[in-house]
Amino acid sequence: MSQLKDLKPTAIWHYFEEICQIPRPSKKEEKILAYLLKFAADHKLPVKQDKAGNVLITKPATAGFEHLPTVVLQSHVDMVCEKNSDTVHDFLTDPIRPVIDGEWVKASGTTLGADDGIGMAAQLALLASDDMQHGPVECLFTVDEETGLTGAFALESDLLTGKYLINLDSEDEGEIFIGCAGGIDSLGYFTPSYETPAAGSFAFKASVTGLKGGHSGEDINRGLGNAIKFLTRFLREAAIRYEFRPAAITGGNLRNAIAREAFTWGVAPAKYKEDLRVLFNCIAADLEAEYKDVEPGIKCQLESADMPEKVFTSDFAATLINTLYALPHGVMAMSRQIEGLVETSTNLASIKLINDQVVISTSQRSSIESARDNIAAMVESIFDMAGANTVHSDGYPGWAPNRKSPMLAVAIESYKRLFGIEPKVKAIHAGLECGLFLKKYPHLDMISIGPTVRGAHSPDERIHIPSVEKFTKYLGDILLHLA
Repeated sequence: MSQLKDLKPTAIWHYFEEICQIPRPSKKEEKILAYLLKFAADHKLPVKQDKAGNVLITKPATAGFEHLPTVVLQSHVDMVCEKNSDTVHDFLTDPIRPVIDGEWVKASGTTLGADDGIGMAAQLALLASDDMQHGPVECLFTVDEETGLTGAFALESDLLTGKYLINLDSEDEGEIFIGCAGGIDSLGYFTPSYETPAAGSFAFKASVTGLKGGHSGEDINRGLGNAIKFLTRFLREAAIRYEFRPAAITGGNLRNAIAREAFTWGVAPAKYKEDLRVLFNCIAADLEAEYKDVEPGIKCQLESADMPEKVFTSDFAATLINTLYALPHGVMAMSRQIEGLVETSTNLASIKLINDQVVISTSQRSSIESARDNIAAMVESIFDMAGANTVHSDGYPGWAPNRKSPMLAVAIESYKRLFGIEPKVKAIHAGLECGLFLKKYPHLDMISIGPTVRGAHSPDERIHIPSVEKFTKYLGDILLHLA
C-alpha cells in the first residue's frame, strides 16, 4: 500500500514512490534507466540515450508558449546506498521503503534516495503533466553521479540544445546555488604483512557506531564525528601502551560520506585485558564529552571475539595506525569571497580490505583547483611516508558563480513573487555536475535548486514534505517566466 498517496503535489510524490521501488545503486542503474525509457515510450515522448547511459527525454512547449527558450532540467539517477550495520537490506534487489515521520519522509535504516530521486520525480511529473504551462523542455537524467560523475564526464557534446539548465540536485528550499566545489579522490594502497598471534593473547572487537555521518561536502563544516578517527584514538594508545595487534580495521563506506561506523578485531597479551578495557572506556568517555552536542547517538563498544588466525605484524600495524592518525579530515580553509562557504576540505572516507590490500580512501574538495590539488598532495605525502601506493582520480572541476546570470535574475524574481521574500543566493561546497556541463556546453546559463533534504548519504536522510510543494510551484514559475 502506498505510504505517500495523500501527500501534495500528488504527481511528484507518486513518481518518487515509484522510483523508490527500483534499485539504483551507482554503476548498477540498469533498472532505473529501463524505467525511464519505458516512461518515455508510454507517454509518446522523444527519448535519446548516449553511450554512457545518460537519458534525455524531451517535451514540446504547451500551446501558446512556443516562444519560450528551451530549458534543460537535470538530475542524476543513482543513489548513495548506506545502511546501519544492523539493518537487513540488499540495495541490488530490495526497494526503499519510505515512511512519513511528521513533516518528513525518511526510510527505515537506509538512505532514502531523495538525493536525487526527488529531482527525477519533479522531471517525470512535468513530463507527464497535461496542465503545466512551459516552453520546450529537455529532461536530462545522468548516470553514476555519486561515485565518479561518470555520466557528466561522458555527456555527448551534441545531446542538449537548451541555453538554460536547472540542476535539481540541491537540498535547501529557498536557496539558489550558482557555484560548487571541484573534487578529487586520493586512495592509499597498503600491502599488509601478517603473523600468528602470540601465545597468551586474548582477542576482542572494538567498534564505534551511531554517528550521524552525512555528506562530505555539505556537512563537513558541522563538526560531526568521523568514526575512523574516533577508533584510531584508541588504536594508537592501545598499540603503544599494551601491544595491541589488529587483525583487521574497517570503517566508512563511500568516498562522499563521512564515516559513521568503524570496527577493529585484534589481540593483546592477556595481562593487559583489564588495562585495555579501562583505556577504551576512558577514550569513549572523552569522545562522548567532546561531541555530546553534535553526536548524541555515539556508541563505543568493546567485546570478546574469536581468536584470529593471523594479525598484522608490529611494524605494519604501527604504519597503518599512524597513517590513519596523521591523515587530515575536515575543513582546511573557508572562502574569502563568500561568507560561510567552505573553500577547501578533505574527508577520510573509508578503510577496507580489497583484494588482499588495505585501501584507505579520502576525498578532497575545493572551489579553487590549486587548493584542491594541494590538499591531495598533502594526503599523498602521508601515504608516501607510509610506503603506500597512491592513486588519484581524474578529479572534476568546480563551477564558478555568475551573479549576472539572466536565469538567476528570473529565479530571484520568481521566488519573491510566489513567497514574498527574497531567496538566498549561494555557492555549495558539495560537487555538482554543472562544472562538467560547462566544459561541453560553455554557453549554458545554470542554477541549482531543490527542496529541503537533510542527512543525505546517511540512513538519517529525510526530505521535508512542505518544501516539496514550494519547490514544485517554484520550478513551474521559473519555466513560465524564463523569456
